[in-house]
Amino acid sequence: MPLIAEFGNLFFIIVAFVAALSVIVAIHEYGHYIVGRWCGIKAEVFSIGFGPVLLARNDRHGTRWQVAALPFGGYVKFLGDANAASGTGDDTLSTLPPEIRRQTMIGAPLWARTATVAAGPVFNFIFSIAVFGAVMLGQGKVEPPFVIDEITPLPVTGLDLRPGDELVAIEGLPFPDITDPETEFDEFTQALPVQERLAYDVRRDGEIVRVAGPHITPNLVSGLVPRSAAFDAGLRQGDVIVGLEGAPIYVFDELRDVVESSEGRSLDLKVWREGEILDLTLTPRRSDEPSEDGGFETHWRIGITGGLPFDLQTTSRGLADATGDAVVQTWSVISGSVSGLYHMVTGAISSCNMSGPIGIAEVSGNMASQGIDSFIWVIAALSTAVGLLNLFPIPVLDGGHLVFYAYEAVAGKPPSERALKLMMSFGLTLILSVMLFALFNDIFCP
Repeated sequence: MPLIAEFGNLFFIIVAFVAALSVIVAIHEYGHYIVGRWCGIKAEVFSIGFGPVLLARNDRHGTRWQVAALPFGGYVKFLGDANAASGTGDDTLSTLPPEIRRQTMIGAPLWARTATVAAGPVFNFIFSIAVFGAVMLGQGKVEPPFVIDEITPLPVTGLDLRPGDELVAIEGLPFPDITDPETEFDEFTQALPVQERLAYDVRRDGEIVRVAGPHITPNLVSGLVPRSAAFDAGLRQGDVIVGLEGAPIYVFDELRDVVESSEGRSLDLKVWREGEILDLTLTPRRSDEPSEDGGFETHWRIGITGGLPFDLQTTSRGLADATGDAVVQTWSVISGSVSGLYHMVTGAISSCNMSGPIGIAEVSGNMASQGIDSFIWVIAALSTAVGLLNLFPIPVLDGGHLVFYAYEAVAGKPPSERALKLMMSFGLTLILSVMLFALFNDIFCP
């Protein structure tokens, strides 16, 4: 049975990874295809995957759309390309009539080639913004007054909070505006007594009443970080950590302080799950996280996110508001990735922060197991990462081609064939080396 369960989990991870990768590749390649078509460049093949063709059809524009057996990438083959990597057969192209040569990548004007190549990463970013925005629209927005929508099950007796209660104060302290980024919510929670039950003032049926409620930051597992110690130990969303190292704990800050000071020492947990108490052991892992000054700080984490002991009612968001936040989220992924890569190269943080295909597959599977919203969110984040990666000025990537086009714009002619071949070989070697290094991290990094 453990073998069957392990195989089932592996199968789920692979399916989630292939699904995520296929969507991202399709968006990226469609950007190349559609902008190329708009610019007068003819696409002969649009393929999701490589190798033997499983399904194919031709459209009215003469493009063959196909799904191949190896679903680990994709490509668009334009007219005149010698292969799927857009290698050119220049001798053959020189014999083509001008109107046909114009429909090839090498024969198209510089502006058309630039737009076609840049469209892949741009479409990845647009897709990410659209997905982030759609998720935000669906989730709505919490705004004051803060009214309880649903109460999360907790192992605490004697509570009298109800859905529909409007939060006014806790232990006599006015409930803060948690939507205001200037609000010091941590200061509010730290001022509360460290106990499992607190006195809430709520507006119920038009009157202010005092009732018993849980601590505002219980040790509730609201989210799990993929490939984390908590995930590997078997913690689930909705679990409540009620004991740590043999002592009861009530507040998330207590858990965080012990984990942070553990220096990687194994910890014994008591976990409440749907009325049962489970004993789990996990080992906090090192985490290099962005600091306020733009650098990174080392912390010890188990990989859970906490949350309020209830859901608050939401209001619908405007399209402009959701789109603006989606742009901010996309930029956050870009800036965080660039900063992380820079600090890995300079040795400021561990190179184990770089994941390869195995790590990405595990993240995809783990997020899919937490629900469709989480899976869609990680697809959008990966799409941003793929778009960013392709903009790096490395030959064989889109960014490398854009550098060649910039040179052509300045020099009035493209780089020589010999120089292109040398740079392409260098770029391919560099990419393969980075992939092998990331794969090594997946296997050997803790």
